[in-house]
Amino acid sequence: MTARAIMIQGTGSNVGKSMLVAGLCRAALRRGLSVAPFKPQNMSNNAAVTEDGGEIGRAQALQAIACGRAPSVHMNPVLLKPESDTGSQVVVQGKVVSRLDARDFGRARGALLAPVLESFALLAETADLIIVEGAGSPAETNLRRGDIANMGFACAAGVPVVLAGDIDRGGVIAQIVGTHAVLDPEDAAMVAGFLINKFRGDVSLFDNGYTDIAARTGWRGFGVLPWFAQAHLLPAEDAVDLARAKGNGAYHIACPMLSRIANFDDLDPLAAEPGVRLTMVPPGSPLPGDADMVILPGSKSTRGDLEFLRVQGWDIDLFAHIRRGGRVLGLCGGYQMLGQRIDDPDGLEGAPGSVAGLGLLEVDTVMAADKTLTRVSAQHAPTGVGFSGYEIHIGRTTGPDCARPFARIGNDLDGAYSSDGQVSGTYLHGLFSDDAFRAAWLAEQGATVGATCYGDTIEKTLNALADHMERHLDVSAIFDAAAIVRPSDGGLS
Repeated sequence: MTARAIMIQGTGSNVGKSMLVAGLCRAALRRGLSVAPFKPQNMSNNAAVTEDGGEIGRAQALQAIACGRAPSVHMNPVLLKPESDTGSQVVVQGKVVSRLDARDFGRARGALLAPVLESFALLAETADLIIVEGAGSPAETNLRRGDIANMGFACAAGVPVVLAGDIDRGGVIAQIVGTHAVLDPEDAAMVAGFLINKFRGDVSLFDNGYTDIAARTGWRGFGVLPWFAQAHLLPAEDAVDLARAKGNGAYHIACPMLSRIANFDDLDPLAAEPGVRLTMVPPGSPLPGDADMVILPGSKSTRGDLEFLRVQGWDIDLFAHIRRGGRVLGLCGGYQMLGQRIDDPDGLEGAPGSVAGLGLLEVDTVMAADKTLTRVSAQHAPTGVGFSGYEIHIGRTTGPDCARPFARIGNDLDGAYSSDGQVSGTYLHGLFSDDAFRAAWLAEQGATVGATCYGDTIEKTLNALADHMERHLDVSAIFDAAAIVRPSDGGLS
């Protein structure tokens, strides 16, 4: 198969690269092309588990859906999962290989170009078109040496680049012209053109600005994309994208935004329910007193986020919530926090040691080096409803409350319920994406249950995004700018 490739880079983080790639993937699929997404290096604690037991960024899993194909570890060969302000877990082709601080990773990342190009070449054997997503910005010249995420990859693989600017944050002319000014000539030569994202209002008012960018850079423009109002219906990749409140239903769910919050897309299907109001509670704000349910989300650093939770005073809010009769569900790291103790004898999430949990479940957790990465079919113990999900965690949790499991996975038990049923926890992610389980769980809580099909919502939104991009961008020209891949070595001609 002869594949072609094009890369979307941005003038900064959160300019909408992930959404642009997803929309282009769906547009290519609808044109009859076999298409695949690719992101050489991602930094996110929002991960998805692939069918072969690896992990990739959640954005690439969504892009795989846009392509009509199963997620693969080769779609995101390097994934960095921050565990502190300066250190990250390094995942290569789906498996954890090391933990490095930022300075050490800067020295080590050049060696990761080989697996990146290997994954790219393997993916090229399966597709007509690969749409590559950059990370951050190529204008970060201090990161250019050894870069594998932006121009380092583009030059090594010969992939043409479309540079996306975000007009919603202001200064988009300077974003693009400034990027052009700081790029080395060989990097600038890789840019096939630019586009403007997130425009609000009358696009014609930017005609002069658009022309000015083209004149100052010598790059062609691929169009101005108006704000896509349905973007909130797609899973967010980064915690900074999380809205404080979603929906206006009667059943109120609150979720504290932990400093290392992970797999927060677990909550998206709940937010899409018409009977639910989801509040993401930012640091510095109390948990809302009218919440019916508090969900403690996953975390990349359970002990660190437990301390963060206590510093915010959310533990006090949580105890008051329970005294009022409210319910609590802990997901993965949130489940571990609900127990009596968390032991980390090998220092897998920081310095070795133990910490007292919130004491709301009679369970204890011991962190273990072996990481569980698997997709599962489970049965919710209280309702008997089956669902699909995935596990992605370190640690083993045991204790008396595990005799009242959250779910059964074949002959194994998962999670726990308190004796009064008010507090529960599970290691399973993705469970609320299952429509039948979500309806049963909400009914169990006494919430109004709709007939929402979450998968259909995602599909309709991806199609609407592709329509939106076809109307406002020169999608054909973007695809025409793609270069032919030589699958033997990951390079292009």
